[in-house]
Amino acid sequence: MPKHPEDKKRAMTRLNRIRGQCDALERALEAGDPCGPILQQIAAVRGGINGLMAEVMESYIREEFAADAASGKADDLLALVRSYLK
Repeated sequence: MPKHPEDKKRAMTRLNRIRGQCDALERALEAGDPCGPILQQIAAVRGGINGLMAEVMESYIREEFAADAASGKADDLLALVRSYLK
């Protein structure tokens, strides 16, 4: 988990948003809503999870490579991870 308070706050905010999306998805499924909007909501949840994963991973990489910040290793690795997650 991110150690910096601002990073942790961002991750928790994103998680709360994902929770809201999952609750809306559950209500839509229970109500028998059409498949199109349900699939769109599933895609939104997946995007939110991917964003959370990228955010936590970025925080972790920055913490682990803090000593190598001047060399740009963390930035190179982050660019690679971001391109993979898109």
